[in-house]
Amino acid sequence: MNKELASPAADIVVIDDDPILRDLLADWLEGAGYEVRKASNCCAGVEELHRRVPALVVSDMFMPGPCAAEAIATLKREHPGVALIAVSGHFNSGQGLSAEDALAAGADRALAKPVKRAELLRTVAELVGAAVR
Repeated sequence: MNKELASPAADIVVIDDDPILRDLLADWLEGAGYEVRKASNCCAGVEELHRRVPALVVSDMFMPGPCAAEAIATLKREHPGVALIAVSGHFNSGQGLSAEDALAAGADRALAKPVKRAELLRTVAELVGAAVR
């Protein structure tokens, strides 16, 4: 977890296969002063991490390709300093990965969809610091 305060352009990668939610989360984060890169699936997200390691990844847990607990574990193994917020509409549904599973795999936080703006921004600030405008 990156405990330093975020710079004016703390780098965040948002990974979600739903373009509307991906853009909404990115808009909220950019509006708060963070620099955001977007990826439409886990493979594209990994490419973004290889281009430049971000301070934080916000990722949906149910998408095509290698995702969920396996992706969290890989991310944390390859980039232990990167904070991760796992997001899913399936947490606590009894289907697939639970919030507890995501945290056990290495996610720093787990947020259930629909994600609320204030909850996302508070969680991001806790993990990487508040953006300075």
